[in-house]
Parts: sequence; structure tokens; C-alpha cells
Amino acid sequence: MSDTPPDRLCVNPKSPFHNAEALARGVGVRFKGEDRTNVEEYSVTEGWVRLAVGRALDRRGNSMTMKYFGTVEPYYRDLADSSEAAKG
Repeated sequence: MSDTPPDRLCVNPKSPFHNAEALARGVGVRFKGEDRTNVEEYSVTEGWVRLAVGRALDRRGNSMTMKYFGTVEPYYRDLADSSEAAKG
């Protein structure tokens, strides 16, 4: 597996953009320079993230989400942890 996360990724297993290997490795998303933990889906080339809104669920049991546009920077958490350990 490469050291760069997929261009588009979704946590919903029903989505065609779901990648279980990448999610198991741990993907972090920095949106507009801020680390986000509530990202349901992202697309780097289109420049958007879909964020969970509160605890509300839709009628199918999925999280309610909103799409926000801006700079998206995905990264693997294991690489970020190892680089921080090397620094300090």
C-alpha cells in the first residue's frame, strides 16, 4: 500500500468509495488547516468533505451530514505518529 491516502474515501461500507484497508490503517483529515474527527467522506480533487452533524440520524440510520468546501489534506495516522516520534 502506498504512503498517500486515496483521493476519495468514505466510511460507509455501502459506498463505492469505501476502502477498508485504508480505514484500518487510520486516515486523518486536515480540513482548512484543522484536524477533523467527524469526517464521513472526503474528496481531495473536488475539494470537499462531508461532516457529521451532531448525533442526528436519517431514516435509514445513517448520520446526518453536510458538505463543506475547502482545502482537504488526508494523511495516514501511523506515518504522522512515526514522524512526531522521530522529532521528539
